[in-house]
Amino acid sequence: MAEALSAEVRDLSLVYRGRGRDVIALSEVSLGIAQGEFVSLIGPSGCGKSTLLRVLGDLLTPTQGTVSIKGRTPRAERLDRRIGFVFQEAALLEWRSVLDNIALPLELRGASRRDREARARALIELVGLTGFEAAWPRQLSGGMRQRAAIARALSTEPDLLLLDEPFGALDQITRDRLNMELARIHEVTGVSVVLVTHSIREAVLLSDRIVVMTPRPGRIERILDDPLPRPRSLGTRLLPAYEDLVRAGSRELEKGYANV
Repeated sequence: MAEALSAEVRDLSLVYRGRGRDVIALSEVSLGIAQGEFVSLIGPSGCGKSTLLRVLGDLLTPTQGTVSIKGRTPRAERLDRRIGFVFQEAALLEWRSVLDNIALPLELRGASRRDREARARALIELVGLTGFEAAWPRQLSGGMRQRAAIARALSTEPDLLLLDEPFGALDQITRDRLNMELARIHEVTGVSVVLVTHSIREAVLLSDRIVVMTPRPGRIERILDDPLPRPRSLGTRLLPAYEDLVRAGSRELEKGYANV
């Protein structure tokens, strides 16, 4: 039986049209994301990682190729699409409480106040923000804001969670802590995850597969399988297999940067 896919792109290319010059951001990219899989995208700056993520999230339209989420094109039913997105900036609405920020996607879908608040409270507990339901975003630390953003992205029980360097602006201790929170959330919810990161160590710690992309125009150079045992912990970084994968990923990245 074929493996169930949460998302798939086939022969995907995207060209940015400019005055007198076109920029090929992605070229003939094909990739499937299995149900419940955690995939990381790494590669040189400007290689198209975030562009690919935005195509998966239906924020950009490809020049050619196909995109499907659970076998459907994202544009088929925009309101019913089950895709969660978390950016590097949490982008919380400053005039809404933590609970109301998390409940917003359900509000937009017409869920009753009772249902959306119940879901938001459950997610607040899941991401470790219990006690901050009524707090304003300005009262939260950077890490807490990102927890709230992840909870908001999970509010509609997405088939696919897209993360664009969500912890890139945080200090290393907070980043480590949130990596473990993300690993736990992935284990608990079973959601399929695609993470853009510049950190090969982060990718190895979290992923089932690591997709290494070439410099622009972005193509898939290599896909590394990550067989490290789950559940993962910060102690996973002490395993020899972890360092072996970090070295393998670093070698692939160095090839790309040598051609930038």
